[in-house]
Amino acid sequence: MMWTTNNIPDQTGKTVIVTGANVGIGYETALALYKAGAKVMLACRDSKRAKDALAEIQKTNGKGQLESAMLDLSDLDSVQRFSEDFIQNHHQLDILINNAGVSMPPASKTKEGYELQFGVNFIGHFALTGHLYSLLQSTPNSRIVTVSSNGYQTAVIDFDNLKSEINYEPLREYRQSKLADLIFSIELHRRITAKGDKVLSIAAQPGANKTELTRHLSEEAIQAGIERLGEFMEPWQGALPSLYAAVFNKAKGGNLYEPDEDGYRGYPTLTSIKENALDKTVAERLWNLAEQITGIHYPV
Repeated sequence: MMWTTNNIPDQTGKTVIVTGANVGIGYETALALYKAGAKVMLACRDSKRAKDALAEIQKTNGKGQLESAMLDLSDLDSVQRFSEDFIQNHHQLDILINNAGVSMPPASKTKEGYELQFGVNFIGHFALTGHLYSLLQSTPNSRIVTVSSNGYQTAVIDFDNLKSEINYEPLREYRQSKLADLIFSIELHRRITAKGDKVLSIAAQPGANKTELTRHLSEEAIQAGIERLGEFMEPWQGALPSLYAAVFNKAKGGNLYEPDEDGYRGYPTLTSIKENALDKTVAERLWNLAEQITGIHYPV
């Protein structure tokens, strides 16, 4: 089935958070859910860009409601402030979409000293989900969608280099962060299942897309990617796996959804998960480390 935004059921009455919703796939995700009737929070690092995106989305006259707030995933204090404010002002959270990401920047670190991609893409979202889990837990049929990348397939978690103690390779660190995201989504599903909670933890990966994630790449690198993978998709199509995982009744916890043409282009489909993301020993070690870094212990 060629699943598109036309297949999104009515989302009236649902409350959604989309991180990194001011641009690219996050923007298209927020737009689609707003059009379907949801109350959507655009959680973004840059408040002005978030407000500009909100104003742009409003022009479509969708059925839903929009809010925006500052969320800097590279700063755990900011994550805590955002979460506390959200909980204070909302009585439910139906869908949390962990979408925001950093891709191959110059060497840099989070406020807590971790390599930026690992810190933002994984640690920041681990903390955000942990802060909000009780609200998700109390909302019937809630879902957590965590965005990974096809690049996870060749990655490993190098526990000795998470602060760039040894060296820094942008692409390697990006792939590692996205492997961490997928491991997190699967491990959270395991723990939810063991606890008997009804929250769904689902992963998605968007394929090859024309987004701001490529801004740190040279024109030569982008062209080489196009030659290897084919023409990149527009962000609206890259958002479909996340939307599928967020709203489709056949999407299941613990699964990964991606574009159906080799994971790079096409329309959402269930895909198999490589062994490096299914290693329970690595998952437990990563989970324990994230708890240590964030000070957050999930009730699962």
